[in-house]
Amino acid sequence: MKPILCALDLLRLLGAGLGSVMRWAWCSVARPIAQRRRITASLVSGSLTAGLIASGSAVLLHALQVPLIAEAHAADTTPAKPTTTASPTTTTIPENSADTRPEIVKRGEYLARAGDCIACHTAPRGKLFAGGLAMETPFGTLYSPNITPDAQYGIGTWSEEAFFKMMRTGRKPDGTLIYPAMPIAQYTKVTREDANAIFAFLRTVEPVREPNRKHTLRFPFNQRNLLYGWRTLYFREGEFQPDPTKSVEWNRGAYLVEGLGHCSMCHTRINMLGGSSPSDQFAGGLIPVQNWYAPSLTSDKDGGLGDWSIQDIVDLLQTGVSARGAVYGPMAEVTYHSLQHLSDEDIRAMAVYLKSLPDNQGRKTGPSAQADPRTFALGKQIYADKCALCHGANGEGQLPHYPPLAGNQSIEMDSAVNPIRIVLNGGFPPGTKRNPQPYGMPPFGQELNDTEAAAVVTYIRTAWGNHGAPVTARQVSELRKAPLH
Repeated sequence: MKPILCALDLLRLLGAGLGSVMRWAWCSVARPIAQRRRITASLVSGSLTAGLIASGSAVLLHALQVPLIAEAHAADTTPAKPTTTASPTTTTIPENSADTRPEIVKRGEYLARAGDCIACHTAPRGKLFAGGLAMETPFGTLYSPNITPDAQYGIGTWSEEAFFKMMRTGRKPDGTLIYPAMPIAQYTKVTREDANAIFAFLRTVEPVREPNRKHTLRFPFNQRNLLYGWRTLYFREGEFQPDPTKSVEWNRGAYLVEGLGHCSMCHTRINMLGGSSPSDQFAGGLIPVQNWYAPSLTSDKDGGLGDWSIQDIVDLLQTGVSARGAVYGPMAEVTYHSLQHLSDEDIRAMAVYLKSLPDNQGRKTGPSAQADPRTFALGKQIYADKCALCHGANGEGQLPHYPPLAGNQSIEMDSAVNPIRIVLNGGFPPGTKRNPQPYGMPPFGQELNDTEAAAVVTYIRTAWGNHGAPVTARQVSELRKAPLH
């Protein structure tokens, strides 16, 4: 076996200007980047940078004569290579080793919902699971693959074993590394039984002859071998191991949250290398590709679930609204495509697990912050004129239609990104089985200037005992540039 990345290759990369590439990557991550699709795209961008760093470090340590990793053994079946472009149509599914029992297929459909596969593998106005969703990054564009059972462009020639190895190792059947736009660090925890069930379901969906679009990443980020560096830092292969000291319900929730649900991809701060520290897990962070803030899921009382009840969490996940707030932005999509379809038992298990997460930040609710009196007065006036009819004079809300603002931790937490974006752009909770006709929030970005928007957000963050900090007109101005999706 030979090294995947030899010393000469890395020296060429370094000679081509590793320093300038890293300075460019740092700038790209440090400032808001418009027109980006999902957090997964940002994670991929960082992973390529991480590969450069890890590779460069290996040169300095004189470790390049040792193979980074052996060439992966191809699985027993390799997908056919695309030949010519074709318009979407149906094809015949070849024989395969998937378990075709109806109960297994039904279970696989349920698990695919839990993994939210449809959200990434279905393009707008595209056919289900046919891929083609564009994920914009600072380094180019990635496209999700076709995972229908089409033999030419999808996974129609894959075996059950090949699919399982992809889930467990983050590699295609031919050994190619998968970009971490797919949550490989989370899906590796999925059990063999569940992976087989998902594969059985995917074999039953309509096969679509939709060619996979080629990624358009710029050099050197189009060099897939750089992913070895990211994997060395952030990928730990292995199935979820239950905690014998915890209940069956707790372990089920942990499996769903840490594995198929891949909650940590959004709710853990992503560093400049596209990875995250275990010490920050579930502590919240800005989603750089979309400029939404994913709140803490720990017991942190600043923005987490510290004083939420189990039922509060259940309602939010399953319905999209609860006595503590509502979901908007990326989380609305997760609730719509995935969480509302899960069983009451699984949603409760997830809530039990989330409620048990410790506060690793040590932040606690404090007294209300002091706003400038003139700003507070202006915000109060705007609130009375434009907000009180729905949200109540004292921010009490009108459930299930209008969430409360008093005591709403998405309003109070350190980051003011979400309330600013909601005031500017409005938003709708998802339509769910238990809330099929959600009421929405109209946008006020065209009615309010930056100073006025900052004033009303400051008011709702500091009134009624809320302890959020005031916001500035500059913060509002910056978020006007954020993409709407």
